Amino acid sequence: MKKLRIGLIGVGGIAQGRHLPAFQSLKDSCVITAVSDVNSERAQEVAAKYQIDNVYENYLDMFDKVDAVCICTPNKFHAEITIAALEAGVHVLCEKPMALSSDECQQMLEASKRTNKVLAIAYHYRFMKASQAAKQFMQEVGTPLVTRVQALRRRKVPGWGVFTNKSLQGGGSLIDYGCHLLDLAIWLMGSPKHISVNGSAYNALSKTPNSVNQWGTFDHETFDVDDHVTAYIKFENGASLLLEASWAANILDDKEHVSISGTEGGISVFPLELYTAKNGMLLNTQAAWVSGEDDPGVAQAKNFIDACQGNAELVVKPEEALQVSQIIDEIYYSDEAGK
Repeated sequence: MKKLRIGLIGVGGIAQGRHLPAFQSLKDSCVITAVSDVNSERAQEVAAKYQIDNVYENYLDMFDKVDAVCICTPNKFHAEITIAALEAGVHVLCEKPMALSSDECQQMLEASKRTNKVLAIAYHYRFMKASQAAKQFMQEVGTPLVTRVQALRRRKVPGWGVFTNKSLQGGGSLIDYGCHLLDLAIWLMGSPKHISVNGSAYNALSKTPNSVNQWGTFDHETFDVDDHVTAYIKFENGASLLLEASWAANILDDKEHVSISGTEGGISVFPLELYTAKNGMLLNTQAAWVSGEDDPGVAQAKNFIDACQGNAELVVKPEEALQVSQIIDEIYYSDEAGK
């Protein structure tokens, strides 16, 4: 089968740290033919490092050189670039979150349907081995009742790039970090429809002068995004989800936690454990070894390539990513409206 020609739009940290190495590791099925970045010097440097032939400052100029693109820009530009690529007949893998707002996500989804091109969203936590195994175990859990999600970092506000800029990113710890585990949890639950959201957002800690931070420096006076968020989400099937996300929590250690209590058992993803009650006993099952691709970025890239070539279904469907963005919008709105 002909190799998929791939272009990267935005060649900053996430492109160089995950997507470029992932696609280049799949040389039998794809080839990176172009990169684009508004910083032309950086684009030239990355192209030279990865031996990529075509370099563009304007992403529109690359579409005749590629079959698919991976979008790694600030959130503000996700929808605009995605729709332009789809309309040009190019498949899209877009970094998370899907877009700045759920309205923009809906426009992206409609463009994908209209053009019949693949639109994938890079929620790579679904591709972790423990996550894939947990999905297989959900029948042991039965009907999900209560889900708990924690995406917590201790004093690690990303003090570089655009992460603390609301106009470019749309938010902070929730839309940047918490969205990953929120997406994973809802996927494991079977993607039920949500019916209500109660959320609170905080940034008092990061607005404090001279606050201790492990990840770079930022201006506390211009800091205008959330550094800590809590939410309670109810679903149409009666299930509920408790969410906490933070860049700057005053806690002992960083914590990534997704657990689901169901009618038949319970499951925790990090580490992978299954909790059941059988034959008069309470049983805890731990995974000693889990098969699969060690690098979730590679597994994600492979699924995208296979979907573009008609050989697989997307693991992350755009309709599911849209729901995550809807919930994020509603958490922020709930906080602002106080209801």
